[in-house]
Amino acid sequence: MVNVQYNKLGFYKKSYDLSLLIYKIEFPKHELYGLQSQIRRCATSVPLNVAEGTGRSTMKDFKSFLYNALGSCRELEVLLKLAFDLNYIKLETYTHLNKELYEVTGKLINYMKTINP
Repeated sequence: MVNVQYNKLGFYKKSYDLSLLIYKIEFPKHELYGLQSQIRRCATSVPLNVAEGTGRSTMKDFKSFLYNALGSCRELEVLLKLAFDLNYIKLETYTHLNKELYEVTGKLINYMKTINP
């Protein structure tokens, strides 16, 4: 078992909080099963991958899940831009979410560097 507690990782907490923020965004009804659903799945994928990775038996597996979380961060970046460009979210919301996502991504990358010399 990997000896890491996901809930002690700063980027896990930030990614979880970002997921909560994203769930509070109201999209147009016609996007319920489209962009809204995709953004929510993507946002929750980040903390879920971190948590699942800590439950794996090897560091190699754990790192793989961290890379998946990083990929979801990049995907979420594009999805938020789409939502903004389609006028589904306001500039203030987009800017705030991007700031939070940037922090999550940076902390995740820094952590990955410490376990991937």
